[in-house]
Amino acid sequence: METEEEIPEEKDWSQLESNYGVKIFLTILYTLILVIGIVGNSATIRATRVLLRNGYLQRNVTDHVVSLACSDLLVLLVGLPVELYSAIWFPFTSASGGDGACKLYNFVLEACSYATILNVATLSFERYVAICHPFRFRTLSGRRTSGLVALAWLVSVLVALPLLVATGTQGHVPVSAQEPVQNLTFCTNLRERWQMYRVSIFVAFVVYLLVLGGVAFMCRAMILVLRKSAGVSDGDCGTSGIAVRHQSNKVKMARKQTIIFLGLIVVSLLVCWFPNQIRRLMMAGAPKSAWTTTYFHIYITLHPVADAFFYLSSALNPFLYNVSSRQFRQVFVQALRCRLAVRHVNERTVTVSGAPSGRSLRPLLFKSLRRKKVEQSKKSEDKHVPFKVENCKPSSGGGGSVQDIL
Repeated sequence: METEEEIPEEKDWSQLESNYGVKIFLTILYTLILVIGIVGNSATIRATRVLLRNGYLQRNVTDHVVSLACSDLLVLLVGLPVELYSAIWFPFTSASGGDGACKLYNFVLEACSYATILNVATLSFERYVAICHPFRFRTLSGRRTSGLVALAWLVSVLVALPLLVATGTQGHVPVSAQEPVQNLTFCTNLRERWQMYRVSIFVAFVVYLLVLGGVAFMCRAMILVLRKSAGVSDGDCGTSGIAVRHQSNKVKMARKQTIIFLGLIVVSLLVCWFPNQIRRLMMAGAPKSAWTTTYFHIYITLHPVADAFFYLSSALNPFLYNVSSRQFRQVFVQALRCRLAVRHVNERTVTVSGAPSGRSLRPLLFKSLRRKKVEQSKKSEDKHVPFKVENCKPSSGGGGSVQDIL
């Protein structure tokens, strides 16, 4: 409810600028986050492509992970430097000089931020279909992955589009006044576009909740499928036994790693994004004219904390990859050290046999004699056995097959 009883002196809007000690602390913290995020996400893209080239990672997973890492990089590169300059060190600008930059900054940051969570959603959906509906996954192959990635970026742009109109440089304008009090202008939502800004923030919050809920649901479904497949006995010849026959232990382990990674992503988005979502909802919950002094001080205190956690999530994702996959961790460290020594998956399974030396002739000779004895004994047994029962034990996956480690 808007009121004209407010007194400008009750809310000192110059308090939006932090004191010198907080500025120094946030500058050091943001610099560390920026460096760690750039190095980590760049190494993630490098390691992912190396694993794809050497047959350890599927292309559809690679596209999702690279898109997610790129959105995190854009959030850090676009958001952090501008945040340091315009929100921490010099939060007040002229209304004419920084209006266009303010609009563009809010739009790009919003689009890249929601591209991150929507990329998580598309990766989860891809893995959900592959694990829970494997036959449908094969029929939907082709351009599906690129289409999902493009859809994630398109939806994120649409979510952020209203901010091009609803934000700009404007100070706090009381209800009965026409100009900002204290002659201070800052990058904020425009009073004349208040309803558009409000709807945009609430829609973005609903998207955030839907993504978290959807990913959690898909993770639960994948866990149930893996538990059922693990409960199938080796000698079971039923339908479920046939379904898991082509799943090697490595594939099952890779799928478990996928679920662990997605679960960690959900926890990360919940913990790191929630303070920022609360801050945004405070901006959209009531116009600045209706803010009380307590409301105003809560917002000032929450602002730097929420932004720090928000940017931390973009730097945290590479470490979540490393926690969920030992093989990815090894290649990630090699990428950081610029010393890649990854052998192709076929080279690790195919034994290269050279000319037999004098030392190897004797064991080979004994092996050949032993093999002949085994074959003779089998022939003698087959003469007395009218038929043989095929064993339904699932065969392990071939070493040359492509394994998805995420």
